[in-house]
Amino acid sequence: MANRPFDMLNEAIGKEILVLLKGNVSIRGNLKAFDVHLNLVLDNAEKLENGEAKTKYGKLMVRGDNVVLISS
Repeated sequence: MANRPFDMLNEAIGKEILVLLKGNVSIRGNLKAFDVHLNLVLDNAEKLENGEAKTKYGKLMVRGDNVVLISS
């Protein structure tokens, strides 16, 4: 059970997450790694528009200061 934010992220490693970024950009991908700045490494990442995949990125690093929310 996740009691702290990093607990939730640790439990999500290897699983698909949804990341909402500043500018209302949504990215979905498998969480590979993160750090204390919330920089995220995603695999099989894709940008979503209206809930549907529009752009495939493969491996992607998201800078933490752009993250608004993470859903696992």
